[in-house]
Amino acid sequence: MTPPRARLAALVSLLIALFPGTFPLAAQSLPELFQKAKAQVRGESWSDALSTLERLESDAARPGNESARSQLAAPIAFYRGVCTANLGREEEARSAFATFLALEPHAAMDASAYSKKAVAAFQAARKSSAAAPDSSYDEKRPAMFVAFQEFKLPPNSGEPVGAAWADGPIKWIMTPDEKRTWSSLAFGDEQQEFVEKFWEARNPQPGNPDNSYKNAFERRVAFADSRFSEAEGSRGSMTDRGRVFVLLGPPTYVGRRPIRPGDDTADPSGGRRAFDARIDGAIVVNAFQPARGTVSEAANNMREVWHYRKELLPKGVGYNQVDFDFITKKGYGVNVMQRDPVAMATLDVARTPSPPEQK
Repeated sequence: MTPPRARLAALVSLLIALFPGTFPLAAQSLPELFQKAKAQVRGESWSDALSTLERLESDAARPGNESARSQLAAPIAFYRGVCTANLGREEEARSAFATFLALEPHAAMDASAYSKKAVAAFQAARKSSAAAPDSSYDEKRPAMFVAFQEFKLPPNSGEPVGAAWADGPIKWIMTPDEKRTWSSLAFGDEQQEFVEKFWEARNPQPGNPDNSYKNAFERRVAFADSRFSEAEGSRGSMTDRGRVFVLLGPPTYVGRRPIRPGDDTADPSGGRRAFDARIDGAIVVNAFQPARGTVSEAANNMREVWHYRKELLPKGVGYNQVDFDFITKKGYGVNVMQRDPVAMATLDVARTPSPPEQK
């Protein structure tokens, strides 16, 4: 006699065969499906990826998934374009990329990350699109990088040694042990001696009075103070964007766009967005604009993303790219950095005493 469990399994198999799609073999969440599609694209399984994207789009269309649906629209269109281009379906690819560009009008494709077929289809969609990319974008010379290269260090820059020395931008590079030692020192000579040892520990050429690490740090601080101030009298180097700039320097490229209805933002204390539908190597936007004036003048409901490619990341960071998200939203804050675990771990590596390469 067939065991009851075996009979049940046979019945389920029969029902699945008779009514395909009614009984999914294993329910997958939208993030799982999205990651599956991305993995299939990376593995060049174009047809499988298209099938996963179709299921993802169908599941996202169900009631209750409005937020995820909004975030997925552009990534699904982009990856559909990549897949159909590589399958030789050029017209479908151009149509998919046109849909993507309608949602992300200032986007560009990283030609090093995708095939020539995909890049050609994207460029064709771009030419036929009414939305041209930001005219200030130059992939080889991003605006923030250029601004930093042209920045002249003001005279008498540097943090004066005193009781508040460790409370300024120095705190971004101090280790916990150094903070404890500093707090135990008496004013005067002890603090001065500590500061000298602090910088010498980070000197790429010990004993050389021209400490390139210290010089680079002070230049980044001065640039951040001049560009990222978000309130009258505040220091740009003490903002979230200032902290990232002081530790990592100018990013590879910067993206900035309005937050659409339904987009989720993280709790600045450490939460993450409910669903992350970022595209690997796809959106390359340059919309950097120096901050001016007070918080009240800042644009409401904006997301600014700083992308750092591997060549700009500190040694010890095992990622090809790290992104830093800054959210501006009424009642939430101005350019509040999202405490993504990868981003925070990158900053921890960057603050270590080991001197970074000059950028």
